[in-house]
Amino acid sequence: CNPCAANPCNPCGAAGGTEITPAEARAAYDCLVGEMKAAYAKAGVKVAAGYTGWANFATGPYQSATHGSRYVNNYASKEGAFRYGKYEDVGWMPRGSVLAKDSFVVNANGTLAVGPLFLMEKMERGFHAASYDWRYTMIMPDGSVFGTTKGKNSARVQFCIDCHEAVAEDQDSLFFLPDEFRVQN
Repeated sequence: CNPCAANPCNPCGAAGGTEITPAEARAAYDCLVGEMKAAYAKAGVKVAAGYTGWANFATGPYQSATHGSRYVNNYASKEGAFRYGKYEDVGWMPRGSVLAKDSFVVNANGTLAVGPLFLMEKMERGFHAASYDWRYTMIMPDGSVFGTTKGKNSARVQFCIDCHEAVAEDQDSLFFLPDEFRVQN
């Protein structure tokens, strides 16, 4: 089920979709992670710095239909890692928690390409009621910021809020990775 499929404004639309094995996905990520970190660092978004040192809740990159069929990982900063690891029993994430989902695509010809970095940052109560106080930011592979909630080009990340609203009240706006790719705590 892709709760965002009906949103024609979603810039994450079909990016690729070529499937590879979990071992191939891990190898591809290992090849690209340095390039990804360098690309995203160009944006100068402080909360994104060092995300690969955070807890990664994916056993390996997995294909995410809601992120353009890109391969992604799920990272949580130290402020929110304990809660995030409860998955559907998450409750409410503490202020200051940051979640990062880096991405890459496998093109039809087998080549790899860095995808966007998707960030969710839990802000202070009252920051933005419609997003349940989450700030969404999307950093493109060239280091530009596509948009950020209550910031530059905020309308561009409205689709994030719209999609995550489906689980806002039950799971603090969080979708979780498929069971077979979850790190078990």
